[in-house]
Amino acid sequence: CKFIDYEVIAMLDQTKIFLGALAFSFFAKGFSGSYMKSMTSQIERRFEISSSVVGIIDGSFEIGNLMVMVLVSYLGPKVHRPKVIAVGCLIMSLGAFLSVMPQFLMGRYNYERITVTVDNSSTKLCSQKCKCLWPAGCEKTSSSYLWLFVLMGNLLRGIGEAPVMPLGVSYIDDFSKEENSAFYIGVVRSAGMFGPTLGFLLGSFCANLWVDIGIVDIGKRHINPKDTRWVGAWWLGLLICGAVSFIASLPFWFLPYSLPKEGEDENQKISHFPVSYCNQGSQQRFLRVYSIYLSIADFLPTLKKLFGNPVFLVYVLLTILQYNSLVGLITYETKFMEQQFNVSVARAIFLIGVILLPITILGMFLGGFLIKKFKLHVTGMAKFAGITFIIAYLLNLLYFTCSCEVLQVAGLTVPYSGYVFPWVCAASCNADCSCKMNQWDPVCGDNGITYMTACFAGCKSSTGTGKDMVFHNCSCVEGQGHGLGNSSAVLGQCQRESCTKTFPYFLALQAACAFILCLGGTPTYMIMFRSVSPDLKSFAVGIETLGGRVLGGLPAPIYFGALIDETCLKWGTKSCGGSGSCRVYDTKAFRNIYLGLIAGLRAGCCFLYIVLYVLIMKRFKPDSKEMTDIKNIENPTSKEPVNSNKKETLPGARISEDGEETCM
Repeated sequence: CKFIDYEVIAMLDQTKIFLGALAFSFFAKGFSGSYMKSMTSQIERRFEISSSVVGIIDGSFEIGNLMVMVLVSYLGPKVHRPKVIAVGCLIMSLGAFLSVMPQFLMGRYNYERITVTVDNSSTKLCSQKCKCLWPAGCEKTSSSYLWLFVLMGNLLRGIGEAPVMPLGVSYIDDFSKEENSAFYIGVVRSAGMFGPTLGFLLGSFCANLWVDIGIVDIGKRHINPKDTRWVGAWWLGLLICGAVSFIASLPFWFLPYSLPKEGEDENQKISHFPVSYCNQGSQQRFLRVYSIYLSIADFLPTLKKLFGNPVFLVYVLLTILQYNSLVGLITYETKFMEQQFNVSVARAIFLIGVILLPITILGMFLGGFLIKKFKLHVTGMAKFAGITFIIAYLLNLLYFTCSCEVLQVAGLTVPYSGYVFPWVCAASCNADCSCKMNQWDPVCGDNGITYMTACFAGCKSSTGTGKDMVFHNCSCVEGQGHGLGNSSAVLGQCQRESCTKTFPYFLALQAACAFILCLGGTPTYMIMFRSVSPDLKSFAVGIETLGGRVLGGLPAPIYFGALIDETCLKWGTKSCGGSGSCRVYDTKAFRNIYLGLIAGLRAGCCFLYIVLYVLIMKRFKPDSKEMTDIKNIENPTSKEPVNSNKKETLPGARISEDGEETCM
């Protein structure tokens, strides 16, 4: 019953093999997660739901983490960690495939548009009532709850991803040298960041493809990727994500229960491999199960012990605020760029993938390298992390200077000629047109103003077909154009040139901010490892991740989305009635809410960084016993080999009188 020849595996450099496998699993989860983030706008439009509902779908991932994270982290050192990670990757794969199901259960996507019957070169528009063009028989599936498949798939992804971080990182820290641990973790996390980069690039590619690719002739569509009704092939990338997660699970099935500590003699390595479970006697199996039972019974005392550490407690609070700001930023970043700077969602996703994420990778890698290069102890890490975050926060405040003009939509953001209030959609120029208020098929007039439909522009005729259709004799355009132009309009919203010019400055500012933030990311992460005892490292990672996801990753998309919904000026209409996704936002209010929330959360982080630094300086004074222990561990003076059985004392752990290791 010996499935794996551990002696053969022992001949290889197991630590490096595990590092490669873990880096690819980080890549897989980052690849899937970033792709889902990039598709939020497409999912919102395809299922005709609000941003707050999209936030619930996004938050379901965190719910999945909540269900298993604490248990997985607590039992981490007591179970076969590589195999648990393998099972997690398989569950991630299943979740991705489940999310694709609605595409094959729903009919074709039909966006709202106005019926136009062409008669040679002229078509009457204003002389008759305009009607929305929908297929015969109301398509109930588009307004149903099939988005629950996406929610459940995201939930499974959260469950599957739960063991990857805590078990993988603790596995590395247990079996690598003290001076190499931070560098290895930095390498793995940096390698994993290539996943989000490629995930966003895949998202950009799929966002440019029509949702019903291969079924519908896109040449006959009246819209392009810049239109707020456009839906890309959101489902296509999920098939690729599922396949990548499945491949990521394969190497872990062949890795051992534990690895030899770096620096041990070759003849000591085999002793670290457990006897095959099939060869264990019933007594050994019973003792193993009983040890897990005792571990569960000791859960609450261990949790109390962990939260009795003030450094760790402040670190968790800091993580929660950082999760809130980061998740809110990423979830709605493409929507923000689209609405504020007049760029398509596909282009916004592409720029995030090729500019912002590589900068993030560089910052994370360099942060880990600096710790190793300068051998920073815990006080140095705290100072470095705090300074970099405060600098990044000051840059973050400059986001508000990248303002842009509001999209001029007649009756929504600007008034018709002769009207004081902008929200009066009907005017004397279109009073005889019988326009319906719930329609949205925008046209751009010669005067630079967007109208909800050609009917609201007062257009009398049109020429051309499809995307090349031009509307003429538009009375509202003529009335607001002050005699300029020929009172015509074309399909689509008007472009805002000033916004396009401002966008590069915003992108450069965000890249600088992301780099500095990630530069201090790895030092911040290592503070947690240096402030808890060795037996609590895996549990601490799980609690930190759990707190961040539950109190940050779960609520942030929901309340960010709900507040963004409040800035909507024009809601779309579902094929069977009811409000769909938002078509036009008050861009000024959107900017203030989105950037204001991020700035407020990061202001709290700055305060907690200061508190964390003060606590660490008080606890690890240069002449303190704990600081002496740190130096002895990080820079041993003895040339004698370290006894692998001797219990290592990390910063933040004290030896009690009875010999047990406890945390402050």
